[in-house]
Amino acid sequence: MLPPLSHSTSLGSVSHHPTKMSMLSRNKTWADVVRNFTPAWFAVNMGTGAISILFHAFPYGNGSSAMNILTLIFFGLNVFLFLIFTAISTARYMLFPGIWSLMIHHPVQSLFLGTFPMGAATILNVAVLCVYEQNGVGGKPLLYFLWACWWLDVLTSIAICFLMIHVMTTAQNHALEKMTAVWLLPVVTLIVASSSGGVIAPSLYAHSASHALITLTLSGVLVAIGLTLALMMLAIYLLRLIVHGLPPTATVISVFLPLGPTGQAAFSILLIGQCFDKFLPVYGGASDLLRLSTTGATLNTICTVIAFVLWSMCTMWTLFAFLSIQNVLRKGPIPFKVPFWGLIFPNGVYANITISLGETFDSGFFRVWGAMYAALTLCMWCYVAFTTIGMVFTKEIFEAPCLEDVDTRRLGRKPATTPCGRALDEQGLPVTPARTSAEVEAQQSSATVYDTPATLSNLDLRLSTVEKAHVAGSS
Repeated sequence: MLPPLSHSTSLGSVSHHPTKMSMLSRNKTWADVVRNFTPAWFAVNMGTGAISILFHAFPYGNGSSAMNILTLIFFGLNVFLFLIFTAISTARYMLFPGIWSLMIHHPVQSLFLGTFPMGAATILNVAVLCVYEQNGVGGKPLLYFLWACWWLDVLTSIAICFLMIHVMTTAQNHALEKMTAVWLLPVVTLIVASSSGGVIAPSLYAHSASHALITLTLSGVLVAIGLTLALMMLAIYLLRLIVHGLPPTATVISVFLPLGPTGQAAFSILLIGQCFDKFLPVYGGASDLLRLSTTGATLNTICTVIAFVLWSMCTMWTLFAFLSIQNVLRKGPIPFKVPFWGLIFPNGVYANITISLGETFDSGFFRVWGAMYAALTLCMWCYVAFTTIGMVFTKEIFEAPCLEDVDTRRLGRKPATTPCGRALDEQGLPVTPARTSAEVEAQQSSATVYDTPATLSNLDLRLSTVEKAHVAGSS
C-alpha cells in the first residue's frame, strides 16, 4: 500500500523561496512525486538536447576536442534524464491509471505530450552528428538503429499532432483569451522530426541513396504540414495578444515558444535543400525533373531563401518575447515552474539556425550573433537547471494541475471547473451544453472517475494528515 499522498499546489504563483505552501510540499512522498510527474518534464530533454547541439555547431572551436567533450557530456546527461523521465512517467500511469484520462482532457497539460518525441529527437540528432559522424562509433549498425528510432519518433509525432488537435476540438473547452503559445507544442513535433530526418539523411546516403531520398521526402512532407499548422496558430496567437493582452504571469514564459516552429522549420528546410543539392540528379527513374543537373541547386536556393524568411520571422518573435518579459518583470517576479524549461529549446533553435545561416552565407554577422545567442541560451540553461535542482530537493516543483480539482473534491469542496476545464453540475459532474437531464442522471448513477469511492481508491487520491490540517486551518 502506498503512503498517503499530499495535495498538489495550485497553478498560480509559486516562489522558490520558503513559503507556507513550499513548507507543505516538503511533506510530499516519492509516491506524490510520481503522481505529480507531468509530461512537461520532457521539456528538460528538449532544452538539454538543444545545448548539446549548440556545442556541436558552435562556430568558434568547432570540431575541437573541448567542444566534442562538452557535446558528449550534455548528450550523456540528456540520455540519462530521458530514461529516468520515461521510467517515472510509465510508473505514473501504471500506478495511477485514471490519471491518464484526466491528463489527456486537461486543456494545457495534455499539450505537453509533444515534448516527449521532441526530446527524443534532440538525442537522435546528437547521436548521428557527434557519436556516429564525428567520433565514428557504431558504424552502419548504429546508423540504422538510429534510423529505426527516427521512424518511431516520426510515428509518435504524427500521432500526437493529429490526435491532440482532434482532442482539442472534441473533448476540451478552449477560449481565445485563455490561449497561450503552448497550443503549438503538438504541431512542432512534426517540424522537429523533419529536422532529424534532414540530419540523418546525409549519413544514410553513403549506404543507400534510396533510403536517404525516402527520409528526405518524408521530412519535406512533415515540415510542410507542421509549418502550415504552426503559421495558422501563430496568426491566432497574435490576434489573442492584441485583443486580450499578454498571458497571465505564471504562463508568460510561453511567449518564447513561437521561436520553435519558425526557427526549427528554417533549420529543417535549410538541411533539406542542402541534401537535395547533394542527392540530385537521380538517373535511375523516369522523372525528367530529377535527372536535370540543375534541379538540386535550384531546390537548394529556394530552400535557403525560405529558411532566411523564417529566420526573420523567428527574429521578430524573439523581439516580441523579450519585450513581453520585460513588461511583466517590471510588475513583479515570474513564478518558477517546470514550463520554465520552455525557455531553452526555442532560444537554442534560434541560435542554431543563426549559426547554420552563418555557415551557409559565410557571414561573420550570423556567426557572431549566433555565438552570442548560444552563450545566452547556455546561461538560461544554467539558471533554470540549478533552480530546478533546488526545487526538486524540496519536491515543491512536482505539481499536476490536472489533479487539483479531484483532490479538492476529495476534501468535500466543489471546484469551479473540472480537470478538463468544463462546468460542473450539482453533483460535481462535468456538464457540456449538449447534455440532457437524462444523460446527467445516467452518469450520476454510473461509476465515474469524479465521485465513486472505488475509482478514487484506484487512483489512490488520498490526502495526508498534514494536508487536512492545513486545509482545515485555512478554512
